[in-house]
Order: sequence, then C-alpha cells, then structure tokens
Amino acid sequence: MEHALATATLPWHHKDPFDRMLIAQALSEGLPVATADRAFQAYGLMVVTGD
Repeated sequence: MEHALATATLPWHHKDPFDRMLIAQALSEGLPVATADRAFQAYGLMVVTGD
C-alpha cells in the first residue's frame, strides 16, 4: 500500500502508471532501476541503462 500511495506524490515526468509504480517502489526501497527509459532519471533514481 505504501508504494501505491507514493505514486500520488510523484511529479508527472512519466505518465505510464506501471512505470510510476516502479519508480515509487525504487524510491521507497532505495533500489536501482534497470531501464532504457530516460524519463526515470528525472526522479533522481539510480538508473542502470546497460550502455
């Protein structure tokens, strides 16, 4: 429930609801996210791109 509620506090850099949930989970748990989607970086996450 904590992660779902956290999505409501996120800025709207990303519109996809599933991605917003991943972002909220990563921020809440201090986890990196592996993605090629550069919009994730706007949230200050540690993003693993594979480049």
